[in-house]
Amino acid sequence: MTEYLNKLKPETWPSPCFVTDIALLKKNAAILDAVQERTGAKIMLALKCFSQWMTFPVLSRAMQGPLYGCCASSPDEARLAKEDFCGEVHAFAAAWSEAELTETLRYADHIVFNSFAQWKRFRPLVKKAEQNRGIEIECGLRLNPEHSEGAVPIYDPCSAGSRLGIRPAAFKAALAEDPHALDGISGLHFHTLCEQDSDCLARTLDAVEAHFGEYFQQMKWINFGGGHHITRDGYDIDLLCSCIERVRDTYGVQVYLEPGEAVALNAGVLVATVLDVVESDMPIAILDTSAACHMPDVMEMPYRPNIIGAGEAGEKPFTCRLAGKSCLAGDVIGEYSFDRTLIPGDKLVFLDMAIYSMVKTTTFNGLRLPSIAIWNSETDQRRVTRIFGYEDFRSRL
Repeated sequence: MTEYLNKLKPETWPSPCFVTDIALLKKNAAILDAVQERTGAKIMLALKCFSQWMTFPVLSRAMQGPLYGCCASSPDEARLAKEDFCGEVHAFAAAWSEAELTETLRYADHIVFNSFAQWKRFRPLVKKAEQNRGIEIECGLRLNPEHSEGAVPIYDPCSAGSRLGIRPAAFKAALAEDPHALDGISGLHFHTLCEQDSDCLARTLDAVEAHFGEYFQQMKWINFGGGHHITRDGYDIDLLCSCIERVRDTYGVQVYLEPGEAVALNAGVLVATVLDVVESDMPIAILDTSAACHMPDVMEMPYRPNIIGAGEAGEKPFTCRLAGKSCLAGDVIGEYSFDRTLIPGDKLVFLDMAIYSMVKTTTFNGLRLPSIAIWNSETDQRRVTRIFGYEDFRSRL
């Protein structure tokens, strides 16, 4: 990573700053495209994870990239997908309001409902949008196979008490009450994984088929959702392709996948600066960034992000705690060790910061959002695309 750090030249970027590497995005996109070519599956970008629209030209099939479109969770994501990604737009929400769905239907090609009740309520709205746009909008239902592979309940859609997806008993009860409840439904969707390998998908697929497989042949498409860590080293792509091909061939359906992390995994960094080092029970380096404001998954999951040149606590000569500059007492990133004592002005580069970062930042305490930049590590083309200021804070309130 030393060579990569030298090429990045962290001292040349604003601080803090999210820097997305176009070369690494292309590498991930090529892996995903190989899966598409091999299986006929269509892979969509999950905007909830990564929405940096300046990178869309290297991802969208309508431009230079391989992906067929985006999946959205809101009207704004759907509009971004339609106007800037220019591919298929799929949309799902745990529940739609009439106003939100009306707006989303201006852009979406697929709408997935979380319950039969919402499908029944809003079917006339879909029909009206089809007439207005002169297209067929395909509708689907999200399934909950009651099969959990998740280790962290907050990220597990099949955890006990989950509101996400229709459970087998509820699905069968709806059809018993109304045998025509699936009329107008062209696809089924399940999303049960989070940062997992294809063995988890294979087991999940067995559960989905056991509960819902009898309905698959009535469908045009089956959406495997997200959480597939396809571009991670060691991911079993052969097993993924086998799962896709089996469903495709058995049921005669189009298979979709909608990964977010796999698209931008390890393709971005966060450049930050040490502001001060204070003594507590151990040295604490206070940074110009914040776990609470700029990388909330560090606290939600929680997890400890890697830093170029840093080790585990006690591994290198100088161990310290890294903390954010907000007033939150728990705004702590983690404990790390370095080759030397950190001093104000030192630059730190956090790895894998393109995903679930820019889309989740907040201006708590009035802290300015990190700048946003794109860089190509192969050509060294670099551009800061956004610097935030007072008006960005004020305009939200």
